[in-house]
Amino acid sequence: MAPTSTPLPSIRQSATLTDGVYTYHLDLSRFQSEFPYLQNYECSLNLTPRGQLEDKTGQPLLILAIKSHPSSGDRREALRRTWAREGVVGGYRVRPIFLMGQGGTPGHMELVKVESREFGDILQWDINEGHHNLSLKERCFLEWLHHHVPWAAFIFKGDDDVYVNPFSIVRYIEEHGSSASVLHGALQRHSTVMRSSKYQVSYNLFQSHKYPFFLSGGGFLFPGPAAKRLYEVSLKMPVFPLDDVYMGFLVLAANLTFRHDERFHVFGLAYNACLYQRAFVVHGVSPERLLEIWSEVQGSQCNNSAHGLR
Repeated sequence: MAPTSTPLPSIRQSATLTDGVYTYHLDLSRFQSEFPYLQNYECSLNLTPRGQLEDKTGQPLLILAIKSHPSSGDRREALRRTWAREGVVGGYRVRPIFLMGQGGTPGHMELVKVESREFGDILQWDINEGHHNLSLKERCFLEWLHHHVPWAAFIFKGDDDVYVNPFSIVRYIEEHGSSASVLHGALQRHSTVMRSSKYQVSYNLFQSHKYPFFLSGGGFLFPGPAAKRLYEVSLKMPVFPLDDVYMGFLVLAANLTFRHDERFHVFGLAYNACLYQRAFVVHGVSPERLLEIWSEVQGSQCNNSAHGLR
């Protein structure tokens, strides 16, 4: 698909942001020194979704954007057999798209090409898969949305090891999705900056001991109109090396807000069919278990309205 709008120039610079409690300094020179690739990468696509994303019936579009890895073919297969299927839910057109970089073995990369030809649901950049590069998936996906699907009504972003109930999400949108400035999910409030472990950030890079509010990256929801504002500020700010924190900074810079809801179970949920019908997302579900849960939840007695895709 050709871009539907003219690309905007990147004018990345240092930023100082405040949420009324803490002030955060993002020094571009420090980010350039520690993570130059994150600051300088220009989003270059290898594979794009097939088919038209426009709709002439007037049905709003809900995109299910799922972060995946080329080696995770078993997860994508399970998702396509359960909740990540194209269809209509409660008047919304649902379109799954898998977000990927490059990684795994040459065989994995070839299988991704085969999947793309068969399903047409892969959006892949030429970045290497990696923990810090997840922030580039956030930035580049916002760019793709802005240029190619600016009419999307809502976007669900999540991982590929989750259970998702699209029908519950649509019902939630109808109840709480009227504002174009609110993002929805499991809100993390002024989390402490970690100086060790997988999520470590050096003091030289970021001197604050607290982060701004952000939504856990396991699964969250945002309105399409907010994507434009998030994309515009992403062109001006340093790219933070943790993707959910990075999104938190973008939300703060774009003057957007959050709504927390406990049904975004980003830390998992003990299985109960009725609880899973109410849930929007449950993180940490294996492909085999997902298939079992989906079948049980769809056919359970408490399933009074949470139907699947049609």
